[in-house]
Amino acid sequence: MSVGFIHQLPHFFPGAEISVIAKKGIHDLLTYFPALKHKFIFNKEEFKGIRGLIEYGRQVKRTENFDLFFCLPDSFSAAVMGAATGSKKRIGYKKELRQLLLTHSYKKPENLHRAEEYVRLIEFFTKQEQKPLDVYLKHDYHKKDHIVININSEASSRRLTIAKAVEIIGLLRHSIEQRLVLVGAPKEAEFISAVLNQLKNRNNIENLAGKTSLGQLVELLASARLILTTDSGPAHLANALGTHTVVLFGAGKESNTAPYNKNLRNIIRLGQLSCEPCEKNVCVRYGTPQCLERLDSMRIIETIKLQLN
Repeated sequence: MSVGFIHQLPHFFPGAEISVIAKKGIHDLLTYFPALKHKFIFNKEEFKGIRGLIEYGRQVKRTENFDLFFCLPDSFSAAVMGAATGSKKRIGYKKELRQLLLTHSYKKPENLHRAEEYVRLIEFFTKQEQKPLDVYLKHDYHKKDHIVININSEASSRRLTIAKAVEIIGLLRHSIEQRLVLVGAPKEAEFISAVLNQLKNRNNIENLAGKTSLGQLVELLASARLILTTDSGPAHLANALGTHTVVLFGAGKESNTAPYNKNLRNIIRLGQLSCEPCEKNVCVRYGTPQCLERLDSMRIIETIKLQLN
């Protein structure tokens, strides 16, 4: 979501040196970002609470005196850290009294993709217009002949049920020849194993859930022919790496959080329920997300086959 913002900065501030703060756990992605002067890695387990945020911000301040601090997350804690850096100007959106800690705060615009929300911050601050937005991560990996499947999401309202995942993967295995690679975090490995155990045909299907580092996941996604995925981190990552992304949308608004590159994505949504799209982490109406459960599986398979051809 933020890499497009980073790509825009030289347009607005030619010659400026750019540094970023990233959470530990996703910091390996910075390898694929444009050139950065400093890569500050924040570990919330080490710097706990408000005191930890202030101490970390002061560590950043001791590294260098920064002119501008763009606060992309909407959280109060991010603004606290930004204030502690002592940056001369601190820019962000208004929320949770953050404007008390920011020197320049703005009302967040509505109906924008999150990647565009971030860049709009620079436009508000500079009163200049952005160049065409590029959301991509640089890499040197070459395409191979495998398809990645991600059936997971942090929220159960965006995650396939076991039965639906078995149905879709079974049909896909019957319809195409490519190797299928299932991915997921360590905490999702048990769920994926339960899906595999119910598949009748597991031929040429590899389960890498919980077995890849973030760097290895990047290589796997960047070299894939295609990824079939729920609305989740791997969807955005694959799309930014230049891999065609077929996204199954349940909860969440695709206008705000879909993978950004439209030429590299197909979005499949049911669009038949009065509660769509909700933004809840749990399906409160049906228990299991019927917006995903009722998707036409053959439509998904045909979309994938069309992209492969």
